[in-house]
Amino acid sequence: MPRKRRGGGPRVSAAGAIGSRGLRAHLFAHGADVGVRGIGPSREAAFEQAALALTSIVTEPAQVRPEKVVCVECEAPEDGLLLVDWLNALIYRMATKKMLFGRFAVTIDGHRLRGQAWGERVDRERHRPAVEPKGATYTALKVAPNKAGRWVAQCVVDV
Repeated sequence: MPRKRRGGGPRVSAAGAIGSRGLRAHLFAHGADVGVRGIGPSREAAFEQAALALTSIVTEPAQVRPEKVVCVECEAPEDGLLLVDWLNALIYRMATKKMLFGRFAVTIDGHRLRGQAWGERVDRERHRPAVEPKGATYTALKVAPNKAGRWVAQCVVDV
């Protein structure tokens, strides 16, 4: 039996359905986010691997030819924000230049990142893009060395 929410409004049943006047809307699991994680011996290597994980959301990175290099610079007050800025800069370039990237080089001086991404224009036949990343988020954001001393750079990407 549906229960009434405090303050009136629609009734929500234990199954997650919302009903009012014979209309029904259902709540459902939404899997539109993907976590990316880069692990490496340095902070820079972890950022490079996180970018590679970003590409793997779309296509197999090995299928991307390094035909053109794109330079990226960003700065943020702390490592986690720098990772999000880096990934969002790549997502922006993927969208505006219609490119995919399969190789990355990053240098970080303090909280200033200079990166290069090598790639090519999207070839729908060869790359068969699965999804288009919309943005890196602060969800599950972490940039730090793990117990083994290797750097981990991770966050969730909205697709």
